[in-house]
Amino acid sequence: MYIAIIAADNKKELMAQFCIAYRGILAKHTLCATQITGKYIFDATGLEIEQFMAGHGGGAEQIASRIAFDEIDLVFFFRDTEREMPSDAECALLRLCDIHNVPIATNLATAEVMVMALGRGDLDWRSFVNPNSEYNRRKRGLMQ
Repeated sequence: MYIAIIAADNKKELMAQFCIAYRGILAKHTLCATQITGKYIFDATGLEIEQFMAGHGGGAEQIASRIAFDEIDLVFFFRDTEREMPSDAECALLRLCDIHNVPIATNLATAEVMVMALGRGDLDWRSFVNPNSEYNRRKRGLMQ
């Protein structure tokens, strides 16, 4: 599965701790993140992670674009809970997840539920939706 990870500045340490705790599950999947969050996670866990631009520099929009093309299967997005209003990029990301039925966890409690479900295989249905999944690539004859 393709998993996107985003964390507000005041949530990066929490996200890194989450990734340390669930490294064994996350290591079995393809990870991408905004630049600074990705560096935090890599430094803390050694997990291979594709890094987009920093969140404030367009990284959230890059992830949103991947969601729009059904290339992301799960999002961990620890948002800044101290701001009253989400940014336009955050709203767009949440909306696209709703439109494309991409599970999104915006806090630690939901993230733990989602990562445990991921570990059990409860989210395997996403492989039928994602055009770049191993299932669909094999179906199109792109894999042997």
